[in-house]
Amino acid sequence: MSVDNDFAQDAEPMCGNPVVTLVIRARDGDELAWAALVERYAPLIWSLCRRYRLDATDTADVGQTVWLLLVNQLGKIRDPAALPGWLATTTRRECQRVVNKAQVRHVARHEPDAENIPDGQAETIEQGLLAVERHAALRQAFTHLSPRDQQLIALLIEDPPVPYAEISARLGIPVGSIGPNRRRCLDKLRHHPAIAALIHAEAQAAE
Repeated sequence: MSVDNDFAQDAEPMCGNPVVTLVIRARDGDELAWAALVERYAPLIWSLCRRYRLDATDTADVGQTVWLLLVNQLGKIRDPAALPGWLATTTRRECQRVVNKAQVRHVARHEPDAENIPDGQAETIEQGLLAVERHAALRQAFTHLSPRDQQLIALLIEDPPVPYAEISARLGIPVGSIGPNRRRCLDKLRHHPAIAALIHAEAQAAE
């Protein structure tokens, strides 16, 4: 769940760029800006999932994961203009995770002799296992949130986006408290042992 280099490198914001404006506002807690980002880029994520021939369930899974990852990374963005590329790269990565997961299950069912697995296939299996591990850590952290917090995050990453007035009505909370509650939930996710350990392991591997 590391941030791609082109998404994190320092860059002077592009004046007049609506994406930059929306990212900066969303990063500062503007819920309407977040909704606008989701509405703007949900078709991109959907189209990439279609290219990988994912079914509706897997497409929804990928979409929710990508938006949850973005929510987790908003505070680290230093080049808002790079958001479209980051979303495309992250979506492809998650789509490949789904494909690799299916391949791992297929290989497991046939129980091949490890010595007879071609190098390329072995590498694909390893990548699939790592992707599954990352996804499992995210899911594990998410399930440790309270049911109410899970509902809030799930509603915030719905595709298409759920209006904040509707979120307020569903959860019985003021619209103005949605942003602070989201930040609190994200802090819990970041500090969950599974996520913290994964971030640490990936940082060490990148050194």
